[in-house]
Amino acid sequence: MEENIQEGNNEQKAENQTAQKEEIKKVNPLAVLSYIGILFLIPLLTAKEDEFAKFHVKQGITLCIAEVITWAITMIPVIGWIIGWIMNIVWVVLSVMGIINVLKGEKKELPIIGKYASNWKI
Repeated sequence: MEENIQEGNNEQKAENQTAQKEEIKKVNPLAVLSYIGILFLIPLLTAKEDEFAKFHVKQGITLCIAEVITWAITMIPVIGWIIGWIMNIVWVVLSVMGIINVLKGEKKELPIIGKYASNWKI
């Protein structure tokens, strides 16, 4: 009886792994470009029907706008330089988080700016 339970668990694990592999195949690798500055335009223009890519493009657009605003802030002497330096580190960390989400096949909002990304109509 115990062997039947173990066989059932093994079969269930195998089915879960197969489902995860199929889900990962749906991931569009172009979505990684969404988090690399202006390169968000590539998946925006080439993956128009892909909801996964669209989600990450929206995140990337928001991140790019935040980076441009940070660049403008760095024009302010001293205090702008300090704030800009700190914010640039934040944006790099968020970019890496976004790329990791793409590679994992997850549609997870980025902290701080993710809530604004859903406002884009693409």
